Amino acid sequence: MRIYSSVFIAATAVAWAYAAPAADMSDEQLIENAISAAPETVGKNAAVVNWDMKSLRKGTNGFTCIPDDPATPTDDPMCTDENGMAWMHAIMSKSEPPKGKVAFAYMLKGGSGASNTDPFATEPPAGAKWIEDGPHVMVMNSPEIMALYPHEWDPTQPYVMFPDTPYAHLMIPVK
Repeated sequence: MRIYSSVFIAATAVAWAYAAPAADMSDEQLIENAISAAPETVGKNAAVVNWDMKSLRKGTNGFTCIPDDPATPTDDPMCTDENGMAWMHAIMSKSEPPKGKVAFAYMLKGGSGASNTDPFATEPPAGAKWIEDGPHVMVMNSPEIMALYPHEWDPTQPYVMFPDTPYAHLMIPVK
């Protein structure tokens, strides 16, 4: 599963399943990169895992941060709450997200994704480019609000990524 920074989950779904560990980075470097996804006050107390879900650091605030996905063209770490980790496990296993658990995630370094509509795309379609979003936050697992926002990729305003799938989530730019 590739992490998709702003199209984060497309890449997240893909990055989780397929990203190779960043062998050229120390655990400390991976931790620093991972916590850069969130505000300092959140990142400093967050747990950190690598793409193999190996714990690099325990946390105390209910957030878990994941470093950059090397399978995408941008530096796109992510930091999400406990419900977000459950949602990510669902997309990674291609299972239904947990009912009634609205989730929140930070991607303050932005990111890129292979598709806005296919949560499992690992590369853009032939002739297409990676889609990129700047710094943003995401609200996942709240299907009721998805009808209120555009379903087309537009990094300048809130929009729905992976519309009409169980993994639809709201992308909110924070520039």
